[in-house]
Amino acid sequence: MALQTERIPAPRRRLGDRLAVLGEREFRWFFLGYTTSLIGSSMAPVAVAFAVLDGGGSGTDLGWVMAARILPVVLVLLAGGVITDRFGSRRSMLGSDVLRGLVQALFAALLAVGHAPVWAMTALVAAWGVGEGLFMPAFGAIVPDLVRRKELAADANTLLGLSRSVSTVVGPAAAGLVTATWGPAVVLLADAVTYGIGVIALAGLRLPRRAAVAAGGGSMVRELRAGWSEFASRPWLWITTAQMGLFNLLVWAPFLVLGPLTAQRDLGGARAWGLVMGVYGAGAVLGGLLMLGRLPARPLAVASVAALGWALPSGALAAGAALPWVAAGALVAGGGSAVCGTLYSTTTQKWVPAELLGRLTAFGVFGSFALGPLGLAVAGPLAGRWGADTVLLLGAVWQLAAGAVVLAVPAVRQRRWEEGPDS
Repeated sequence: MALQTERIPAPRRRLGDRLAVLGEREFRWFFLGYTTSLIGSSMAPVAVAFAVLDGGGSGTDLGWVMAARILPVVLVLLAGGVITDRFGSRRSMLGSDVLRGLVQALFAALLAVGHAPVWAMTALVAAWGVGEGLFMPAFGAIVPDLVRRKELAADANTLLGLSRSVSTVVGPAAAGLVTATWGPAVVLLADAVTYGIGVIALAGLRLPRRAAVAAGGGSMVRELRAGWSEFASRPWLWITTAQMGLFNLLVWAPFLVLGPLTAQRDLGGARAWGLVMGVYGAGAVLGGLLMLGRLPARPLAVASVAALGWALPSGALAAGAALPWVAAGALVAGGGSAVCGTLYSTTTQKWVPAELLGRLTAFGVFGSFALGPLGLAVAGPLAGRWGADTVLLLGAVWQLAAGAVVLAVPAVRQRRWEEGPDS
């Protein structure tokens, strides 16, 4: 199957034209604050993981702590989508950043004084997850309001994806070094500060009026039912969401839990794991640069092919490969993640009406994350029963098989960019 690429017209191929979206005042202000807070956020998971392990926690303890972060995201997402459509993205994001900043400051204080048992860490990351559940639907809906020139929306999503990618290079590598040198409390305090910077940036935005008024007068349950009906009527949306949900259960959750354990056992500890995740981010940067100024004619097909790369780092760990090979797999996976993220965000914003965007984004993220807590919770026990290598290998094989199945679905393989928006 040939995956044709629809290139942006020649004048926009110049780097300056591809960065023209930074000339949009609201996007530029949001981009700076978002990138700063992302750097802190990408440091925090490394610090949390080694706060648990260095405190004597087991792989099962780590899995429960990580699951406690994701489960509240799942529980809050749908309400977050309705809140976004009713009251606007900025208000939801402001509340989220304030909450998450306070949580990380408290977490850092507990670690600094030496009173952070596993139950306390679990409670704190759960509160962190509540903030993320409010943030995600709002983030998915805010981009159309940040750019006046709608032809720049794809580049806006690409640059936001690049900021995420850069943060995953800088954040984990810095977190590994800082955690090994000064401890995880310093990392979490830095994260709290970056959330504060994000709050300042959001407070300075001037968004269109429709982003700050109620989306409708019905009850939350009625609006959720209407949103579900719209979500279920779009096969391209729910099929890719189901794929991501199973990916998080079978591939990514085991990788996040068993990866640090394998790094601690075989690869050199926190520095090695920080390097792997940093290289993953470097791959995402390269993937984002590749996408800047380009739109595939069949975006979902290209995204599905790119997602196959996520099998490589898990496969490398399962094979007992040396650190350079694990890092190489992470590089390819990172590139695929950038391509997928940009294309899924841009197509959803193009093909979904603005008044539904918060709720349908929430359903998409909910489906993607719903099984993640289960995967995080059971990865450690399953590895104890069958071995970490077996669990990681099963995830890698699943990713390749699932990608082939999704590509065989016409609603994904044949859907063309110019077909949107949906009615």
